[in-house]
Amino acid sequence: MQSTQSEHETKLIYRADDVGAPPPDPGQFPYTRGIYPTMYRGRLWTMRQYAGFSSARETNERFRFLLKQGQMGLSVAFDLPTQLGLDSDDPRAEGEVGKVGVAIDTVEDMAVLLDSIPLDKVSTSMTINAPAAILLLMYELVGERQGVPSAELTGTIQNDILKEYSARGTYIFPPRPSMRLVTDTFAYCEQHIPKWNTISISGYHIREAGSTAAQELAFTLADGIAYVEAALSAGLNIDDFAPRLSFFFNAHSNFFEEIAKFRAARRMWAQLMRDRWHARDPRSWQLRFHTQTAGSTLTSQQPINNVVRTTIEALAAVLGGTQSLHTNGFDEALGLPTTEAATLALRTQQIIAYESGVVDVADPLGGSYLVEALTDQLERQAQTLIEQISEAGGAVKALEDGMIQGMIADAAYEVQQQIEAGTQVIVGVNRWGGDVASVPVFVPNEAVAQDQHAALERSRAQRDAAAVDAALEDVRRAADGSANLLLPMREALRCQASIGEVCGVLRQAWGEYHPAVAI
Repeated sequence: MQSTQSEHETKLIYRADDVGAPPPDPGQFPYTRGIYPTMYRGRLWTMRQYAGFSSARETNERFRFLLKQGQMGLSVAFDLPTQLGLDSDDPRAEGEVGKVGVAIDTVEDMAVLLDSIPLDKVSTSMTINAPAAILLLMYELVGERQGVPSAELTGTIQNDILKEYSARGTYIFPPRPSMRLVTDTFAYCEQHIPKWNTISISGYHIREAGSTAAQELAFTLADGIAYVEAALSAGLNIDDFAPRLSFFFNAHSNFFEEIAKFRAARRMWAQLMRDRWHARDPRSWQLRFHTQTAGSTLTSQQPINNVVRTTIEALAAVLGGTQSLHTNGFDEALGLPTTEAATLALRTQQIIAYESGVVDVADPLGGSYLVEALTDQLERQAQTLIEQISEAGGAVKALEDGMIQGMIADAAYEVQQQIEAGTQVIVGVNRWGGDVASVPVFVPNEAVAQDQHAALERSRAQRDAAAVDAALEDVRRAADGSANLLLPMREALRCQASIGEVCGVLRQAWGEYHPAVAI
């Protein structure tokens, strides 16, 4: 027998006795076959290419270029200082400003980023976690300038802090106050930005860190359980916030296993929502998810091969029923994607959508003995892992104890051993290597840090310093108490407080997180 990365043994032939009863049709609980009855016949997935680099102006130009090429929504990549709540002129930001995403320090930067982009017509996803609430409020304030009511804004903030502790590392505050920021965002959006997806519970980075497909599924849903329980403990009603929860999964290289993973995720979440938390609104039962093709499968050796890898992964996401999709550029093992690579990545989605015919049928692989058996197997394996996490005290406690991090590290180590031994083949790397194709590499604007420093200096000189100080003091009082933090943070940002200043107040109130367990 062969086996998948999640160590499911796969037989040569699958027959009817390998699967149970067929799942209900698409659009019917528990949504194994898709959350909508017509799936892509009714509406294609959102083609949402991830972009962000250097200055807000340069990123805005890339956004507008991609929209003209047929992209349906924006997806913002922020630089590391922004992700860590640091201003561009903070000494800790040196060498990182604008390198892996766009630098955003103030509402003025956000306004430039979104210049000439109609926020009442374009949906925006923002990959930001520890300071997610701050970036959302900046977006809302820019919408206000455009005359777009907050109630009409649509998009998603990742806002998934738990996976930062387990897999990615761009955390600021300890887990428990960070969870308060998440649930305060749920409550704020219910009142002010009701069409916004308040969290994108992310398995993507868990998989990028080296987990198996089953671990990605289990740890993502375990984090989802923790967020729901925290929101309920904060007094929120399940059907008020659950329809705005979304998920973010990786599309990895094992084609059928990935399709099965997406199907199992929908089924497991629907059952949790209806049977564990007794949600009544069918929208609360429906797991909606964004997918990104796997960055960790891209190779710097023979990078043109990555076009094929990304196409297979994108097709798995579509056949698995994703609601939106990002396809990686073939050059992203070398740097940020060039305009040409980003365009080809978008064209990959468009060819699947308009030329392949796979969108004509909802869940075209439903009923496949192999896919149905893998769906069942992944569900069983993930359920076992979720139960282990529950027995350990839940996702937050398991993260604090290093349990989840250790399991991911063990899985990553095992895969690396297989690659080095040649038992897991990576074409062009450990088999059929040779000449490395030369491709252009994107080089970020090196002047961006100096420009951001100058902009911050101008902002501080022109703003009402007393109003900023008073607004930041309101944030401090809210952090020390129990009031919703987003209201005073919004006013501080309106007064031109910077992301570093708002996060600085929260750092003083809550401290910074330093993991107790090194993996």
